[in-house]
Amino acid sequence: MFTVEEIPESRIAYWRRTGPYGEANGAQMESFTSWAAANGLLRAGSTVLGIARDDPGSTPARDCRYDTCVVLPDNAGLRHPEALEALEARLDGGRHAVLTVAHTPEGLASAWTGLFENLAAHGLAFDPTRPVLERYRPRLLAEHLCEVCVPVR
Repeated sequence: MFTVEEIPESRIAYWRRTGPYGEANGAQMESFTSWAAANGLLRAGSTVLGIARDDPGSTPARDCRYDTCVVLPDNAGLRHPEALEALEARLDGGRHAVLTVAHTPEGLASAWTGLFENLAAHGLAFDPTRPVLERYRPRLLAEHLCEVCVPVR
């Protein structure tokens, strides 16, 4: 089951990886969060996001883009180690169906089972103009959970 949440527009710092989705995304997440912590961007209450930018069903695996992000306060500055620059962007907000799942490959995969039918049964439709977010917040990670946030209209 899911809840519906209005996620605000946010400022993010991110790294982009291109290639097949899977284990490499997790490795990037670990490297990125270490970089963000070393640069004062990852604090106790920070929100980290994973964003799969492409549908692997219609995009060749070698071209799939995955962004690992940290939500920034509006007044945060970015300090870049020369070899590890992060990009900065604004992430559109809006209504999202939020599913809390086990932070495992199986848990994330299970989020998709029957999702679109369940949304339709509640009068909601997936909004393909905004990306699906994997949201990682400290209190949930402590319980080995994360959230899948599906944009809806």
